[in-house]
Amino acid sequence: MAATPKIAEKPLPMHYSLAAGAIAGVTEILAMYPLDVVKTRFQLQVGHGEKNSIFGSFKQIVKSEGPAALYRGILPPIMVEAPKRAIKFGANDAYKRLYQSKFGFRDSQGLAVLTGVSAGATEALVVVSFDLIKIRLQDKANAGKYKNTMHCVSTIMKEEGIRGFFKGLESTVWRHAMWNGGYFGVIKSVRTALPEPETHQGLLLKNFTCGTIGGTVGTLLNTPFDVVKTRVQSQVHPPYKYGWAFPAIAKIAREEGARALYKGFVPKVLRLGPGGGILLVVYDFVTGYMRK
Repeated sequence: MAATPKIAEKPLPMHYSLAAGAIAGVTEILAMYPLDVVKTRFQLQVGHGEKNSIFGSFKQIVKSEGPAALYRGILPPIMVEAPKRAIKFGANDAYKRLYQSKFGFRDSQGLAVLTGVSAGATEALVVVSFDLIKIRLQDKANAGKYKNTMHCVSTIMKEEGIRGFFKGLESTVWRHAMWNGGYFGVIKSVRTALPEPETHQGLLLKNFTCGTIGGTVGTLLNTPFDVVKTRVQSQVHPPYKYGWAFPAIAKIAREEGARALYKGFVPKVLRLGPGGGILLVVYDFVTGYMRK
C-alpha cells in the first residue's frame, strides 16, 4: 500500500515563531544553567588543565560559595533568553524565506547551514552585552565585587563606559554563527536519515535525537570561539591579553596547547547537546500547539 504523501506544514507567522523560540529557550536555561557556570570557571583557568570533574566542581562551588552560586548571573541570560532563542528560530525561518524568495535557493542542507549562520550572527548582536554581564558575575575572581546584576551593570558603565558592554562582539558573532550553522545543518540531515515516526512519542524522541546531535556538533565547532569570548569579556582594564578571535585562538594554542581551546567542553556539550534536544522538542511542541 502506497504511503500517504506528507503535506508540507504552512509556515507560522513570525511572531508565533518568536514566541515558540522564547518559550523553548527559557525552558532550556532553567534546566541546564549550573553547567554553564562550571563551563565558565573552566574556560577562565589559564595555563593549566581543569582541576576538578564536573561533579567535583559542583561540590566545590556549593561548599565554598553556597548553592546559589550555581545560579549566579542567571538574570541576564534569562532576560535575553527569550529574544535570543526567538531570534535563533524566528530569524532562521525568516532568512530561509529570504534566501528562497530573493535568491532562488532550494531547500537543502546547504541552505540550512547558511540560514543558521545568518541567524547566529544576528543573534550575537543581541546577546553580547548580556553575556558579558553573565561572565563577570560567574567569574570566581569577581566574587564580592558585584552586589547584584544592576550593580554589575553600573560598575561596568563607570569603569569601562558603554563600549565595555560590547567587548567580545566579534568572537560572539563567530561563536553563534558556528553553533547555529552546525545545529541547523545537522538537524536537516539527521531528520532526513531517520525514519518517520508513527507515534507522537516517536516524534518527540526523533526531535530530541536530532536536537541533541545538532547541539553536540555545534558545540564542537564553536567551543574555541567560546573560550576566546569568555576570556575577552573577563578583561576589565588594559593592556588586554586577548583581542580578535583568530589571533587569540592562536595565542591560547601556542601558550597552553591546542587542548586549551576546548576547556569547558564537557559541561558545555552536556548542556548544549541535551539542551539542543530540549530546545527542539519544546519548540516543535509549542509550534504544533499553535497550529491547532
